[in-house]
Amino acid sequence: MEHPVPPRGDGGLTRDLLLSGGFAEQIQRLQPEMRLLTDAQRHASLASILAERPDHGRGVWVFAYGSLIWNPAIHVAEHCLARVVGWHRSFCLATRAGRGDAQTPGMLLGLEEGGECVGSVLRVAEEHVATELDILWRREMVGHGYIPRWLDVESLDGAPLGQAITFTIDPHGPNYAGDVPERELIRRIANARGILGTSWDYLVNTRHGLRELGVADPLIERIGAIVEALGVDI
Repeated sequence: MEHPVPPRGDGGLTRDLLLSGGFAEQIQRLQPEMRLLTDAQRHASLASILAERPDHGRGVWVFAYGSLIWNPAIHVAEHCLARVVGWHRSFCLATRAGRGDAQTPGMLLGLEEGGECVGSVLRVAEEHVATELDILWRREMVGHGYIPRWLDVESLDGAPLGQAITFTIDPHGPNYAGDVPERELIRRIANARGILGTSWDYLVNTRHGLRELGVADPLIERIGAIVEALGVDI
């Protein structure tokens, strides 16, 4: 499946908000204790990734496994179904502003080591690499939650597709929450709400985006079914 993906927002996290710097400002206002990346640190992180860039000759690939599937907010020339081996999708990043608050932190997805993950690779055209990756870094690297790295991606039949930028979880980051018990995880997803919306909407949109790709992710489907059975706001 390959066709253009227009940038769009989800009612909260929009391209314009990222370009204006408003996203970081909102996070800092609501979570003043959170240590955000400075502009210099963010630029250095992006420069470091691009210095290791593989030469595909067709721009840059980004592996999407969560909200990047349904709300890329960057210009994407095409996308296709792909898998990474050695990493799995996990609700392991707590948010006390974006989709939660201090009383009930929201839960976002990250990639943790082990297993495999099926998602989508998004191609950023060569002429847009500088501008679009800057926007992507303003979104994913606003804090110290992820470690960006190049990972091998493959089609579902195992054919290599090359390497894609992938935002893996930082297990030593201040908002790492991979050890949250499932009961608490379910409570947070059912109740957490922040400036970008609810954790429940995040799960539902991710589930829908994956289903559109023909993917029924076991974690997303199981947690979604439990919350639906118990009811939101439990």
